[in-house]
Amino acid sequence: MSKLKGKVAIVTGASKGIGADIAKGLAKEGASVVVNYASSREGADKVVADIVKNGGKAIAVQGDVAKEADVKRIFAETTKAFGKLDVLVNNAGVYNFTPIEEITEEGFHSLFNTNVLGALLAAREAVKLFGSNGGSIINIGSVVSDIHPPTSSIYTATKGALDAVTGVLAKELGPKKIRVNSINPGMIETEGTHTAGIIGSDWEKGTVAQTPLGRVGQPTDITPVAVFLASDDSGWLTGETLVVSGGIR
Repeated sequence: MSKLKGKVAIVTGASKGIGADIAKGLAKEGASVVVNYASSREGADKVVADIVKNGGKAIAVQGDVAKEADVKRIFAETTKAFGKLDVLVNNAGVYNFTPIEEITEEGFHSLFNTNVLGALLAAREAVKLFGSNGGSIINIGSVVSDIHPPTSSIYTATKGALDAVTGVLAKELGPKKIRVNSINPGMIETEGTHTAGIIGSDWEKGTVAQTPLGRVGQPTDITPVAVFLASDDSGWLTGETLVVSGGIR
């Protein structure tokens, strides 16, 4: 239970869903965790309280990753609290499924600013904070970049871009001992997918029917992979995209 002992991790968008579970999973393995949130202070505080209750260390830091000043503040607060950084999980993301006839400039920039620009800004600040031993950047992509669901053109484009960013940064940052990998989940049952009406819909049924393992995923299906990529167990992996989707392609 100490694969990440002594390490410090930032998880963006960690007040709920996949991010919250990853934050708790990293803490369980010994990491001190910065739980970033954009608007849900209550959710972030619950994640921190859960980590502390189980003997871990964590703080909640507000910040919208689409805003450069906020990103800088997240990393400044990390330095203030823990003095270093070893792991960045770029989990913060938004999604919207829109028919081509209804696409707007505002909708395009909203998704790209959070899903792509946010990850790049966070990676930029992480590189400044990682020490001489390097670090691990874990991007949370999506299987949509492989399966291309209808009405997901903007969202899928952001996740395809994140796949490309992962490959580029792996080569760019390798000489600094910084590993960059992506986890691309399939459909995951979270507060967000419930709120969006995905869980219980015909879309969910169709996705499950195409999934070899025959079910929707849970955040707990993603966390062990994130722990692996954050730890020295994956020390020879970089530039990889791990599709964690129950087999759907």
